[in-house]
Amino acid sequence: MLLFGLLLTLMPKGFTSDLEKIGTGKPAIVFVYDPNLVSGTTQTEQMNEARAHLGDNVHFLLARIATPEGEAFIAKHNARVTELFLFDPAGNLVKRQLAVIDANELMRWVR
Repeated sequence: MLLFGLLLTLMPKGFTSDLEKIGTGKPAIVFVYDPNLVSGTTQTEQMNEARAHLGDNVHFLLARIATPEGEAFIAKHNARVTELFLFDPAGNLVKRQLAVIDANELMRWVR
């Protein structure tokens, strides 16, 4: 339980791990997040910048490793740590790429 609490405190602020938002009428960008990797911090900074421009028009989500939801997502999509996924509003996988992807490219993904 202590480890879970520690993981929650390390998660970047403002991102949810509610992967059920995929396919709910908005595009979704999902980042497979490991709090132990520097690239995770860099990527979430870029996601924050993209979100500042895109607002609530896109779900920005984390599939956190070592959580049941994150591990299920990883298994379902054969995902790698630090990989990003773009889902269309209906929940169809459109694109996937390893991080780090800058904010401008993320914004081009959804336009």
